[in-house]
Amino acid sequence: AKAAMAAAMDIVGNPSSVHAEGRAARALLERARGQVAAALGADGADRVQRYLTSRSNHHITPLHSLPKMAEILGVGAIYVKDEGQRLGLGSFKALGGAYVVSLLVAEEAGRRLNRTIDFDDLVDADVRAVAATMTFACATDGNHGRSVAQGAQLVGARAVIFIHGGVSEARANAIAKYGAEIRRVPGNYDDSVAEAAQVAEANGWTVLSDTSWDGYERIPGLVMQGYTAIAREALAQMKDAPTHVFIQAGVGGIAAALAGYLALTHGDRRPKLIVVEPDRAACIFAAAVAGHPVKAVHGEPTIMAMLECYVASPIAWRVLSRAADAFMTVDEYDALSIMRRLANPDGNDPAIVSGESGGVGLAGLVKAASNAEMRAALGLDENSTVLVVNTEGATDPVIYERLVGKAPVDVGAQSVPG
Repeated sequence: AKAAMAAAMDIVGNPSSVHAEGRAARALLERARGQVAAALGADGADRVQRYLTSRSNHHITPLHSLPKMAEILGVGAIYVKDEGQRLGLGSFKALGGAYVVSLLVAEEAGRRLNRTIDFDDLVDADVRAVAATMTFACATDGNHGRSVAQGAQLVGARAVIFIHGGVSEARANAIAKYGAEIRRVPGNYDDSVAEAAQVAEANGWTVLSDTSWDGYERIPGLVMQGYTAIAREALAQMKDAPTHVFIQAGVGGIAAALAGYLALTHGDRRPKLIVVEPDRAACIFAAAVAGHPVKAVHGEPTIMAMLECYVASPIAWRVLSRAADAFMTVDEYDALSIMRRLANPDGNDPAIVSGESGGVGLAGLVKAASNAEMRAALGLDENSTVLVVNTEGATDPVIYERLVGKAPVDVGAQSVPG
């Protein structure tokens, strides 16, 4: 029945979710394994806040209201958390890789120097001497690699970033400018993940991946912990608590971070959370249909390049299988349409620069709100308050201008705080 629903509607519900069965969110997440669950709660978010406070360029990212779009879609309110302005990297990934680099350096320096090292101590000469002996490696579609590279540069460590054939030269250059060594790998994202892990092990480097595998879970869990800042900030900025969250997924990290944080902090009062993916790379959707992670079919590439992943992260899936309410897909037109719609807003809604993957959650809302069956299934109505995340700005300005017909700087000039 679940698979049939997915085929008919491009959406599948989650019978294990808190809302569907009414069980306590904390108990559900504890079954997803205590360490990961604890990482996504208030204590973990407190540690992320200490890290952000140590960054000189930190500021809370904007939350925009889109009243005209809400009126058109027949919902009460739409809020967009704009991560295109996060820590100078133009993506929510700035909260993951760089945070974990700093945390791991602090831990290693603490062991070697036999004292407690906090984020503010990372500028100390003896701490930087420890960092200089450390190399961090990861695979990336672009944004995670930039974050790891930036984090390594900030603390004085080395970064080696593995990219696959689909990563544009502009995105590769954006990583290299932070002093990272770039290694291009034939194949897709999953191939670059395997290569990064193999080379790192052979050289004694630290793998800093945002996806997990058997025996490798702590670091991806900490990456997810970094993303909890998004939910924490957004909830503080909103006038009314959200009833729904539409959030995009690649391997599932940001979706699991928000789902876990909201479940742990709000329990049965949490909003419904809907995971949205490209239909050409829907690994979380495939896991929802199968009931466990499976390799999604790999065909034609998607323009939603930052979400082009074919195997769900197991730790992300364990959280989402218990704390997400529904899973859905959007197509290439949906993604392109929302980029252009945000650049050319309705009424007095602010213009928002959103990259190919940035507006996918909002594209999911548009699709769901425009379909009577989906609206009913998700409980969307004129009283709904919806939170979405613009996960990236124009991380490749040339591609953005080609797709939208405007330069990102021109769209940004139209924008006003929402």
